[in-house]
Amino acid sequence: MDPKETNEIGALAAAKFLKKSGLSDVVLSRIWDLSDPTGKGFLTKESFFVSLKLIGLAQEGSDISLKNIYNVLSKPPRVVKLLPAESTDWSMKPEKRQQYEQLFDSLGPMNGLLPGAKVRITLLNSKLPMDTLGRIWDLADQDRDGSLDKHEFCVAMHLVYEALDKRAIPAVLPPQLQRNYGSQTQQPQNGGGFDAFGNGAADGGGFVANFPTDI
Repeated sequence: MDPKETNEIGALAAAKFLKKSGLSDVVLSRIWDLSDPTGKGFLTKESFFVSLKLIGLAQEGSDISLKNIYNVLSKPPRVVKLLPAESTDWSMKPEKRQQYEQLFDSLGPMNGLLPGAKVRITLLNSKLPMDTLGRIWDLADQDRDGSLDKHEFCVAMHLVYEALDKRAIPAVLPPQLQRNYGSQTQQPQNGGGFDAFGNGAADGGGFVANFPTDI
């Protein structure tokens, strides 16, 4: 990470390593902000160790806060190679999609959308770890508007059930689950939006993403 022993780990190198934790970009943005509070754009050895400890806290469901930095972790931070989306088939069976669409309709969408707060309650019923649900939300909310339409909701539910079957959630959305698969995909409408599983979700906010996400 620091072969020249400059006590500086660049943002890109650090981001590539930290993304192997499997945490969502929103959570990693929060960890980056706490590890680099003055916005230097790189991590020292000390701040890199802070980021690893915060990753461990996030992975075991604890509050991501510097006040917890001295808490003893039940397990070391997990930093593993993420599964490439193209390495396996993530197609959704028609009968499963129909079940997810019926559930979507039963939740009372407004103008074809379910707000993040309502979807959050549904996904939490799966009892999956928060970091897994955060990744699923990031993948499902394809237009980053903080709400899920019927297709995005189906994607979220499909990923939840795949995770419950002990399948590793991919790092990027598989082609089979992208909107208009086989044709040009819809471009994101904005870069922000409500994140249902970020630490700012309770008040409808989120984190400013200083963490590099385009890697």
